[in-house]
Amino acid sequence: MSALNELKKRLRPGQVYRRKDLEKWSTAVDRHLRQLVEEGRLEKVSGGLYMAPRSTRFGKAPAAAEKLVETFLRDDRFLMVSPSAYNNLGVGTTQLYNEPVVYNLKRHGRFQLGGRFYDFRKKPSVPAKLTQEVLLIDLLQNLDRLAEDKAEVLPRALKRARDMNPAHLAKAARDFGSVRAGRLVSQALEAA
Repeated sequence: MSALNELKKRLRPGQVYRRKDLEKWSTAVDRHLRQLVEEGRLEKVSGGLYMAPRSTRFGKAPAAAEKLVETFLRDDRFLMVSPSAYNNLGVGTTQLYNEPVVYNLKRHGRFQLGGRFYDFRKKPSVPAKLTQEVLLIDLLQNLDRLAEDKAEVLPRALKRARDMNPAHLAKAARDFGSVRAGRLVSQALEAA
């Protein structure tokens, strides 16, 4: 069996691979990757990053964004947040955003992966999951980046903070928030 066929057997639809990961199954990895991209079995996502598309009845579908980010970072400790999720807090935000923010422990910057931009922000710690408290802290940290009027959103966000579990909110502010977000949350909780 040729090395190219051995490599083809290893590819799974919907998976994301680093060039380095595929070296163990190929004797000429760059040539084989080029051939697999030409055949459509792989798509180049970024430098050294490839995706095996899934076939659906609508055509080829990309890998899940979480898999893409996990392989790019070589780490599963990250939190992906779409600023559109702020709309669920009921604080007057209505905009839809197309660029997810990825809080992680390794990379910082804006990267294009698979035709979509991601805003990577390096943090000393990352929450395991997105809770309402973490989302509110994230909103408070990113007020200046929102399309809505900050003067209208901030009082509603602080009112919403008073309705949340104070212990969970204080923990989210301490573990994930900026100094400014922590100060705003403590002021809101003291006023309650």
